[in-house]
Amino acid sequence: MASKIISVDAGSPAERAGLQAGEVLLQIDGTAIRDVLDYKFYSYDARLMLKVLEQDGVTMREVRVRKREGEPLGLNFEHYLMDGMKQCSNKCVFCFIDQLPKGMRKTLYVKDDDARMSFLMGNYISMTNLSEADVDRILRMHISPVNISVQTTNPELRVKMLQNKRAGEALRIMDRFAEGGITMNCQLVVCKGLNDGEELRRSLYDLKKLYPAVNTISVVPFGMTRHRAGLYPLEATDRACAQAILDIVEPFAEECRQELGTRLAWCGDELYLKAERPLPDTAYYEEFTQFENGIGMLPLFMEEFRLALPDYVGRTPRPFTIATGAAAAPSMRVLLDEAATACDNLKGTVAEIRNDFFGPLVSVAGLITGQDLVAQLRGRELGERVLISANMLRDGGDVFLDDYTLPQVAEAIGVPVIPVEIDGADLLAKIFED
Repeated sequence: MASKIISVDAGSPAERAGLQAGEVLLQIDGTAIRDVLDYKFYSYDARLMLKVLEQDGVTMREVRVRKREGEPLGLNFEHYLMDGMKQCSNKCVFCFIDQLPKGMRKTLYVKDDDARMSFLMGNYISMTNLSEADVDRILRMHISPVNISVQTTNPELRVKMLQNKRAGEALRIMDRFAEGGITMNCQLVVCKGLNDGEELRRSLYDLKKLYPAVNTISVVPFGMTRHRAGLYPLEATDRACAQAILDIVEPFAEECRQELGTRLAWCGDELYLKAERPLPDTAYYEEFTQFENGIGMLPLFMEEFRLALPDYVGRTPRPFTIATGAAAAPSMRVLLDEAATACDNLKGTVAEIRNDFFGPLVSVAGLITGQDLVAQLRGRELGERVLISANMLRDGGDVFLDDYTLPQVAEAIGVPVIPVEIDGADLLAKIFED
């Protein structure tokens, strides 16, 4: 059963109350616990009465728990969500998962569209599989913020882009969320010839009407791999398209700043790079609410690097190579040039890795695979180690998207491979690590 307890944290309220691994949590204060949201919501109070099914699978008992208000109970379950994850019911024309090559591990092909994952993990949802009960629960529990993949506020166009007949009517849920005080962070994945131009402008102004419930809007380009056989015919985001998107979003954002006190909408770093325009400084991004969505990530990284650099003046690091994608490589070279003027005898280089696995139109570091690193770094003079972005690895582990492991890549290229967090100061720390 999904709510089966697999362990109890030592010293936790649950352990003090005598709860045990192998039991099944059924109710808290008379309310049936269906999933992790119920568990977190109903276990908040200081005094609780839990109903559990004992290890024999037959006997039920009640357990009184006393703790501090808001203190976690300390129970761990078989599954994080405590029931099955809701799968995506769309067939989006721009879906990246549909563009994955065959033969990768099964978990990479899973498409979640689960509101609980949006609240707990920051995932984006389309709202097309939200039932009336789901919406009512979000409003009743005030589950906020929710991250929403909007793409367009044109109902007919949204049906076309998501290839789901519910996609248009699902937009009405946003009005209900706004009325209920639910904060929404929205995303517009822009596809050339579909939801760009006047459609993009319409979407921005429609979402503005829902401010302050709509807290932020990110505008990012559609990512195209070379594995699109049989899929909807889309064009890659080129320089002219990226410039046109910026020319719509930036004036809109300035208008919002003057009227609302916030820019409300921001473009992904990739759009500035594709448009060959300078990235804004960090002050432009306000609270960096959509940092994980690639909004302001590179400007902040560069600022962190520059702020930390004075701590390393006059020091000499061991020779190294930074391996990164085509998008970030020019910026990494700028930073190394700056470091070279401050540090003694800095011997570092940037290796721009071409994405042969997904195709050359994919240029971000996070989608570089182990096999591309091996193919393009093997036999090169790399210094004593290779530094890579930690987001090339899945879930904080040591496995790349193509199932190559960190030790495998290191052995193949002949030097250690060191992951670096998305933090400019961490890059400097790894460069100067003994």
